[in-house]
Amino acid sequence: MRSQHHAVYVISVAAELAGMHPQTLRIYERRGLVQPARTQGGNRRYSDVDIECLRRISELTKAGIEPGIFIAVAAGGDQRVVVVRVLAARRRRAGRIDAGRRAERER
Repeated sequence: MRSQHHAVYVISVAAELAGMHPQTLRIYERRGLVQPARTQGGNRRYSDVDIECLRRISELTKAGIEPGIFIAVAAGGDQRVVVVRVLAARRRRAGRIDAGRRAERER
């Protein structure tokens, strides 16, 4: 039996398993949200843990949390945890909205 951390899936298969477009996986990698293994030839290989992480990112995105808010995907035993700074982002967003409203009232 292979380990859940054993990277075996090529990007097209990983994308299908995670319910995403392969380009989305590349974007998430550039943002540091997922770190697939690489073959000697430089091709990406995803593990079951990576697929589960991508599914979680997808769930959070569908719940309205922007991927730009995700700050890290950190390994933790047999699972990966998506660390999100939702409250801080919401406060910043609310502050910008309030500032915009004040500016409009002053006009």
